[in-house]
Amino acid sequence: MKVFGSSGTRGVANEEVTPAFALDVAKAVGSVREEDRVAVGRDTRRTGRMLANAVASGLAAAGADVERLGVLPTPALQAYAADEGVPAIMVTASHNPPEYNGLKLVGPDGVELSVDALEAVEEALLGESFEPVPWDETGADRAVEGARDRYVDALVEAVDASRIAEAGLTVALDPGHGAGALTSPDFYRELGCRVVTTNAQPDGHFPGREPEPVEANLADLGRLVRASDADVGIAHDGDADRAIFYDETGSFVPGGASFAALADAELSEGDVAVSAVNVSQRLVDICESRGAELELTPIGSTQIMTRIRQLHAEGHSVPVAGEGNGGVIFPAYRITRDGAYTGARFLELLADADAPASEVLAPYDGYANVRVNVGYGSDAEREALLAAAEEYAAAADADVTTIDGYRLDYGDAWALARPSGTEPVVRVYAEAHDEARARELADGFADALRAAL
Repeated sequence: MKVFGSSGTRGVANEEVTPAFALDVAKAVGSVREEDRVAVGRDTRRTGRMLANAVASGLAAAGADVERLGVLPTPALQAYAADEGVPAIMVTASHNPPEYNGLKLVGPDGVELSVDALEAVEEALLGESFEPVPWDETGADRAVEGARDRYVDALVEAVDASRIAEAGLTVALDPGHGAGALTSPDFYRELGCRVVTTNAQPDGHFPGREPEPVEANLADLGRLVRASDADVGIAHDGDADRAIFYDETGSFVPGGASFAALADAELSEGDVAVSAVNVSQRLVDICESRGAELELTPIGSTQIMTRIRQLHAEGHSVPVAGEGNGGVIFPAYRITRDGAYTGARFLELLADADAPASEVLAPYDGYANVRVNVGYGSDAEREALLAAAEEYAAAADADVTTIDGYRLDYGDAWALARPSGTEPVVRVYAEAHDEARARELADGFADALRAAL
């Protein structure tokens, strides 16, 4: 797909993702899917209202009534879509920097559109094969109140609130000025937790930190955990579909470790877990110990959700899926990534264990992860980087997997280079049992790519 990447379409707002582009995407959606009603939501980004207005206009021009949900997390919009049986468009760039924005397309089941459905919309968009309806058939536009409250109420019902309340937990929360600032503090308080916050004011400039919940951006959360004597720290990205954790000592928890802990509690013999090609060895080990299968996909929530639905159609049990970036999916709840729900499931682990987070996570220690981005400025540079990755992989003393980029398995460690679906970079990942080894692998791969430029 040229337009819709690993999780929707994104770019610098008003340069790549313009109101005209958003208008055309919405007209393509309205023309291809022929829906009577479509919900529209947005995160806190400065350009969100501008693009949401364009989306609403495009949908109305295609004859769809537009239900404007305002600012809310992506999983809240997905919950509304599923409950109402209407498709939806979310204006968000998720974890990307503040200047970015984008569009994510959701079906009436509340799940991101499958690869096949996205390709149909993309074909109409690129071919400009959409026609406006007559003036007297254009759609209406109305504001919908209470979607955030409905979402929080449903979250409380979906987890064991009494068990969490009995544990008397203190949660340090960093929603990163994103949409989760409007829902997650209330949610965790309704679960009976004491909640302390940082970066909890909705602000599309993201003044306190960048939207991506990676360790380099989360120093404030680590300090807050220590200062407040919190049991756990939870951080979201811009649209709150991811959750990253800090333990009670104020130490960062790698996303692969928290994913493994959550998966370990879910998987049984004969189950299938779904993850992306950059999966941590932690999850590989958990699946082997549980007698579960592990299905790998190209990176991105769209690919993972598409595979989950395929496995369900084949009669397989898929209790957990996701990636080590904090985007965990519990299909029995919804086939969506939901940062607030994931956080609550981690609180259940703490409550069940009656032990600090560091002890709960200890079985999943012993791995180090490194990620390096190699940027490019043109299609020619992108192709040069990928050619260099192929050459490097061919010469490596490793098992090579090419499901998405080039993954090199060395036995004691692995490295992966693949182009981002949302930014003009080739990402290089590496994992090993010590950071020096992981850094060596990542830097070696990245240096080979840079040499091609």
